[in-house]
Amino acid sequence: MAGRDLDKITRLRVRLPGPEGAEGETITVRGRTAWALAALIQAGAAGCTPLTRPAPRWSHYVFTLRGIGVPVETVTEGHGGPYSGHHARYVLRAALEVIGAEFAGEARP
Repeated sequence: MAGRDLDKITRLRVRLPGPEGAEGETITVRGRTAWALAALIQAGAAGCTPLTRPAPRWSHYVFTLRGIGVPVETVTEGHGGPYSGHHARYVLRAALEVIGAEFAGEARP
């Protein structure tokens, strides 16, 4: 996925870490959920915020990922300015093995 345009990702297949070094479950996500997971993987420990990686429904993408076993932490951060308040930073809390990815405009194998 390195060097690819994540905005064009349509499908992402990853392996979750298993218990005590065992091989984990393989999952496939599609559409914007695939985009969000790819963004989280790319961001690493820094994580993603709706301010730095705008998307219409970050909270829903994270909810969906958590529902299939992907460990994503929500860190609440404050921000100043004329519209001060708080926002979420989403951080992937496991090393996932990327097995495959598909991008718009590419033929499926």
